[in-house]
Amino acid sequence: MNYKKDENWMKIALKYAYYAKEKGEVPIGAILVFKERIIGIGWNSSITKNDPTAHAEIIALRDAGKKIKNYRLLNTTLYVTLQPCIMCSGAIIHSRVKRLVFGANYEKLDSKYCLKNIFLNAHKDYKLDIKKNVMKRECSNILIKFFQKKRKR
Repeated sequence: MNYKKDENWMKIALKYAYYAKEKGEVPIGAILVFKERIIGIGWNSSITKNDPTAHAEIIALRDAGKKIKNYRLLNTTLYVTLQPCIMCSGAIIHSRVKRLVFGANYEKLDSKYCLKNIFLNAHKDYKLDIKKNVMKRECSNILIKFFQKKRKR
């Protein structure tokens, strides 16, 4: 997959991050792509849904699973504006997403829980292709500005 194509998909995920921001949510967006088609979309909704599991990635995976009527999301690519947390990483592993592309790094995540360690040790028959830092500046800036504004209140 070339960088330009990944960037184009990430721009769509970023639109969902802005949508989350408009709703007062932490601005994270995600899309799941299969054969050049979006099959799942998600944005953070934990606050509005009063649901700690309503992360952008989880919502996109659920959306796709319902559409294809299968929890296994083989040969798909998940685009997400922020590096997935541990919970979302577990869902990615369980659903067997083939490829993960993310923008901003989750700096607060302890290195022993980093994606590399989680995915390397997840399952001997499962390998995930990870591409990071796609549109990193744009994906980071929306989060930085969101939290700066929140802290001023």
